[in-house]
Amino acid sequence: MLRAIWAMTRRGLFATALGALVAACSPLGLLNGVGPRDPGVRRMAKDLAYGSDPRQKLDIWAPEAAAERPRPVLVFFYGGGWDSGDKDLYGWAAQALAAKGFVVAIADYRLVPDVHFPAFVQDAAAATAFSATVAARYGGDPARLGVIGHSAGAYLAMMIALDRRYMAGLDAPDLIRAAAGLSGPYDFYPFDVPASINAFGRAPDPTLTQPVSFVRADAPPLWLGHGTEDVVVEPVDTTILCDRMRAAGGRCEAKLYPGLSHQDTLATFSPLFRKKAPVLADVTAFLHRELD
Repeated sequence: MLRAIWAMTRRGLFATALGALVAACSPLGLLNGVGPRDPGVRRMAKDLAYGSDPRQKLDIWAPEAAAERPRPVLVFFYGGGWDSGDKDLYGWAAQALAAKGFVVAIADYRLVPDVHFPAFVQDAAAATAFSATVAARYGGDPARLGVIGHSAGAYLAMMIALDRRYMAGLDAPDLIRAAAGLSGPYDFYPFDVPASINAFGRAPDPTLTQPVSFVRADAPPLWLGHGTEDVVVEPVDTTILCDRMRAAGGRCEAKLYPGLSHQDTLATFSPLFRKKAPVLADVTAFLHRELD
């Protein structure tokens, strides 16, 4: 993906690419600065506080056009190994989802080393519950709410969708109606890389950190997408979670995308790379089917 961006920069199509790269420090964050972006969408609210910590804030993106009825709501969580990330670098992804007809909240959450499991999961739940309380202001229907994330953000989406304790603790046990994950880690114990060791190594019961521990027949339907060339999170994580959901009587759809890397599954949300694979079309079709 970076090779393509650098090629475009050399041709002079995106003069700000180098500066954006320095600021973003990640290939996916770079996409926030080099465009193009989906039209007909705007950020309706910025830095709404869902908690008292400076990291507990979210933005709302939505279509500009009026709708005949309130739109379904998505809460999007970016990745970053639970120790990095910033919603301001992922507006392009929220914008892509909003252009498909959703009201989209994109949330920051507390990060390692300032916190450890389960604080960032608790933040994801709190951001989701808060999004439901404000969705109507921006044309959204809180009764038709889903969660979606990439990488560590996919982990957050699955945990609050599957482990009842997080949403039930906020008096919203049935708020999440569907959940989608891109390139997520769902079955990664024992912890064997710095990101997981630092984020989860202090957990008294490591099994309670794993989404696969909470599969259940009455869980919200899941959609999981993964690239076959992912060397950050193995595609088998998606296969395992989906297989176990189905074995438990739950609903799950899994799709593996040939040739896509860890970053590519989200990068294809950008108009720059959308023709590489139909990830955005596939996941939003699922979400509309479950939430409309």
